[in-house]
Amino acid sequence: MIDPKTDFAALLQFLQTMYEEKIPFNNVLELQIMSLEEDNVCIKLKMKEKLVGNYKYGMLHGGVISSVLDVTGGAIVSAGVLKKMVGRSFEEIAKRIFRISTVDLRIDFLRPGQGDYFLSTGSIMRMGNKVVVTRTTLHNDEEALIAVGTGTYML
Repeated sequence: MIDPKTDFAALLQFLQTMYEEKIPFNNVLELQIMSLEEDNVCIKLKMKEKLVGNYKYGMLHGGVISSVLDVTGGAIVSAGVLKKMVGRSFEEIAKRIFRISTVDLRIDFLRPGQGDYFLSTGSIMRMGNKVVVTRTTLHNDEEALIAVGTGTYML
């Protein structure tokens, strides 16, 4: 059992395991969390043929881009919840984490999704008691900005 009063790193590891291994759709995308901290997240998506939306040009499907940015937003919100709930029981924290849901998601597609892999990063713009607003970005392996997202999540 994780002691949330003394083991913040273990709680972050719990989140990483949850987002990488426990959420079935994330498994389909084969997302890999490169870093997860209380105010920073980076998620890697490797390009695969099954994720292509435009087969002629081999571009990443827009729905995949949206999904990765949404997962990134959810992960940074989860980390933010951990930060706010330091000292509470693991059960209280887990209950709050499992209730996080997307209320609104806006994606701006800036360039075609081409590359060998993509990195999605996110940050919290504003965190209230019931609603959190995030900003997420997706870059390809050449550091070109592919898309940005603004997400609203309910706690």
